[in-house]
Amino acid sequence: MDAPTRTRSASKAPWTPWRAVVAFGVVSLAADMVYEGMRSAAGPFLGSLGASALTVGVVTGAGEAIALALRLVTGPLADRSGRYWSLTFVGYALTALCVPLLALAPFLGAAGLATASVLILLERTGKAVRSPSKSALLARMARVVGRGRGFAVHKALDQVGAFAGPLLVAGVALLTGRLWLAFAVLAVPGVVSLLLLAQLRTQVIAGTATDAVAAPPTPIAEAAHLPGSFYAFAWSCAAGTAGLMTFGVISFHLVAADLLGAGVVPVVYAVAMAVEAVAALTTGFAYDRWSARVLYCLPVLIATIPALAFSGRLWVVLVGIAVWGLATGIQDSTVKALVADLVPQARLATAYGVFAAFQGVAALAGGSLAGALYTHHLGVLVGAVATAQAVSLGLLVTTLRLRPAPTDGPRP
Repeated sequence: MDAPTRTRSASKAPWTPWRAVVAFGVVSLAADMVYEGMRSAAGPFLGSLGASALTVGVVTGAGEAIALALRLVTGPLADRSGRYWSLTFVGYALTALCVPLLALAPFLGAAGLATASVLILLERTGKAVRSPSKSALLARMARVVGRGRGFAVHKALDQVGAFAGPLLVAGVALLTGRLWLAFAVLAVPGVVSLLLLAQLRTQVIAGTATDAVAAPPTPIAEAAHLPGSFYAFAWSCAAGTAGLMTFGVISFHLVAADLLGAGVVPVVYAVAMAVEAVAALTTGFAYDRWSARVLYCLPVLIATIPALAFSGRLWVVLVGIAVWGLATGIQDSTVKALVADLVPQARLATAYGVFAAFQGVAALAGGSLAGALYTHHLGVLVGAVATAQAVSLGLLVTTLRLRPAPTDGPRP
């Protein structure tokens, strides 16, 4: 074999499982730049088109509801059809297309607000379409390298995009004075995400990354029901999520208590995103080394957040926000690794869809509870969250006792 031939062969070397996992993380990084960049400025943008505060709340709230509730449909659809890659691609394509198209809204006159609202809802629909399939594919890719590590690395890369996207939008808007132009610029990372996803799919379907992902799905009849251990864990995480109030409530306290100015709050949020990435990496690697027992720390962390984050002292609140970042990072990464270890492979997408529904309802309930009790009943809120976390911990113990023996090979 001559030198040019050897060079071409080397350039076509099979992708390792780790390379596939990292590539999927970069896909999410690029896509997160697009939709997190848009979400960071969606309120002011809709306002510039004539929307009232109520309209902004309805549009963004409906978008988050769609992103969670629709997974109850798209998860089972992926498992029944086996079209994990197609649904993932369609979901990312909706995000890559709808966000840059927002740049046209200011030029559409009276139709601008309605158009922007529809595009935002379609982008959130894309999130619902891709998320169960994406998580199922990632769980299969990460089986070889360790699901805790795989989800951790993916989450860390994802958070880089969540940090960079809003900064990109802010920079373009600051330099040009045109928010719509910032949305147009987000077409670049959107196209990058689709090109890389297409390359990743080619490699995996060809069997060069991991045979588990390329294999056809098990017929749905072979796994008609999700196991009891899964539902115990879903309820455990729902109780945890109910206590893990949104950053919006915490940031409201920072400003209302005159601890920070509104302009500094995004910087605090960016630091919390960095803490999320560190938490995901740390607990993800620990999950593969010491098993799911590492998740016992999650209810304990969440139980401390209200007392810290709603303090009257800035340094205490900042500690609370750091703990909030730790807990959120674990929930968004290592928790998903255990979901994959609890359910049959043929039901992964369905499980992630159902799990998202549990978390969505709990997040709505927890946010409402925190908002209602924050002003006059902070002690009651602290007690309610602590109680919910005791329930969460008990259900987590039950989950690990009911957990079936692994059926997809030993963990690395």
